[in-house]
Amino acid sequence: MTGRVFDISLSVRSGMPIWPGDPPVALERLATLAADGANVSRLICSVHTGTHVDAPCHYLDAAAGVEAIDPARLIGAARVVPFEGDGHVDAAGLARAADLGLLPEGTRRVLLRTRNTLRRAAGQDDLIPDFIALTAGGAAWLAARGVWLVGIDGPSIAPWDDLAPTHVGLLTAGVVVVEGLDLTAVGAGEYTLVCLPLRLAGSDGAPARAVLIAP
Repeated sequence: MTGRVFDISLSVRSGMPIWPGDPPVALERLATLAADGANVSRLICSVHTGTHVDAPCHYLDAAAGVEAIDPARLIGAARVVPFEGDGHVDAAGLARAADLGLLPEGTRRVLLRTRNTLRRAAGQDDLIPDFIALTAGGAAWLAARGVWLVGIDGPSIAPWDDLAPTHVGLLTAGVVVVEGLDLTAVGAGEYTLVCLPLRLAGSDGAPARAVLIAP
C-alpha cells in the first residue's frame, strides 16, 4: 500500500513558457473522432520542454544520450530540500542544510525546492532570468557527497548567465539532472521518486512524468 502520490510534472501545452531559442510548443489535433474515427494529436517541442531530464550529451561531447540513463537512478528514495533565500543554491547553503538535518549523509536523490516554487504557486510561470539555480560549487558539493540525481523547480539547474559549469560538473560526475519540477504541493522531507523520461535514442534530453510518493 503506497502513500499519497504527488504529480510534480508541469503540464505541456501550446503557448507555455519556453527557453529562448527553443521552438514554441504546439500541441494540436490532427484528426477527430467525428471526422476520422479517432482523435489523433501532434506534439512539436524541444526535448527540454517542461519537466525533463538532461542527458550527458547535453553538455559533454560524444557522451551518452538519454536512453542510456539507468532507470534505477530515477526511481527510489528522494529528499526535497527547501531553500528560501534569493541567492542561488551554493555549497555553503547545502552544507547548512546538511547541518540542519535537511540533507542527511547518504542521500542519493536531491530535489531543490526554492522560491521558484513560490512564484509558481502565485501563478507566475513565465520564464525570467533571475530564477534560482544551483552554482558550480554546489554541483561539486553534491557530486562529492555521492548524489545520483539532482532536480530543481526552475527551468534550468544552472544560472541563466552561467549555464555550462553546473551542467558539466554534474553530468561529468554521472549525476542525473532533472529540471522544471513543480513542487508547489510538496513540503520538505523524504519521498519515493518516480521520474521516467521518454526513451529517445541519442537525444540530449527528454520530457518526463515525475511523481513523488509520500511515506
